[in-house]
Amino acid sequence: MILELADIRIPPGKHAEFDAAIQRGVETVISQAKGFRGYKVNKGVESPERYILMIYWDTLENHTVDFRGGPLFPQWRAIVGPYFAVPPTVEHFTLVVKSA
Repeated sequence: MILELADIRIPPGKHAEFDAAIQRGVETVISQAKGFRGYKVNKGVESPERYILMIYWDTLENHTVDFRGGPLFPQWRAIVGPYFAVPPTVEHFTLVVKSA
């Protein structure tokens, strides 16, 4: 399993709108993607304009090729893209250790 971690920054004062948009975008668009397994969204305490989106994929290619190269990606960006203060930083991770 692959963890996609997206570090997202939004403009001040857009929290409620972005909270709704990111949930709608994942649940109506990304959740349809091949290899999608689940997600979490966290908002910064010290930096409330910072969000961490974590999406779990079966494979790296499910995100980088199937989703990003397919028709769902533009739909996703149309929903959440207007709220980005800067382009998100996106990285991928594999699990090393997990608590019981």
